[in-house]
Amino acid sequence: MSVETDVRNDQRIQRDVLAELAWDAQVQSYEIGVTVDQGVVTLTGFVDGAARSWAATRCAQRVRGVRAVADAVEVRLPGTPGRTDAEIAIAASRALEWDSFVPAERLDVTVANGWLMLRGEVEFGWQRRSAEGELRRLDGVRGITNLVEVRPPAPLAAEPLRRDVQRALLRTIGADRVTVEVDGDTLVLAGVVRSWWERDQVERVAWSAPGVRVVHDQLLVGG
Repeated sequence: MSVETDVRNDQRIQRDVLAELAWDAQVQSYEIGVTVDQGVVTLTGFVDGAARSWAATRCAQRVRGVRAVADAVEVRLPGTPGRTDAEIAIAASRALEWDSFVPAERLDVTVANGWLMLRGEVEFGWQRRSAEGELRRLDGVRGITNLVEVRPPAPLAAEPLRRDVQRALLRTIGADRVTVEVDGDTLVLAGVVRSWWERDQVERVAWSAPGVRVVHDQLLVGG
């Protein structure tokens, strides 16, 4: 009985993921295949840029019941001549400079065959995420390796930080099933969330806390 239930659930999740892919204008849904096994979604196929691959993964994560997403989508740039690595590097530098919240002068971007390597230092975790988000949307990008380190300007006061993050989670998404612990300059998140979207919001709040260098996500998606 439980096996049949799992199959039915997987079939429903597969239909919902396909519908979400078709709904999102950022995704080339006709080029993406979806399989589901016990709530774990595997995406396959081809897209013309890292931004579409990322958008497809986000679509799958938004669907209720998805426990994890395996991204096997391959980025294949169009056959016509596109941006060179030098042009992508220039565009990446400008994108970081135009984002007033990102310290572009402390970041370095190198490009090889359309793959970006991002290095440097920032004071806040959300700056690291923001820099990667800016680069992910650029044409010609196959993927990004984010090696930016977060170096807080001052040491943490553990208990006030834990309390502030917990309160922020309750304010924004009512995450009363999430616990926060502070270990040095690291935040440890544990508990259960209802969806991947909620998990992403919990991480966003955690990375926004001043002085946090590392976030360890031990959250479970309850479906």
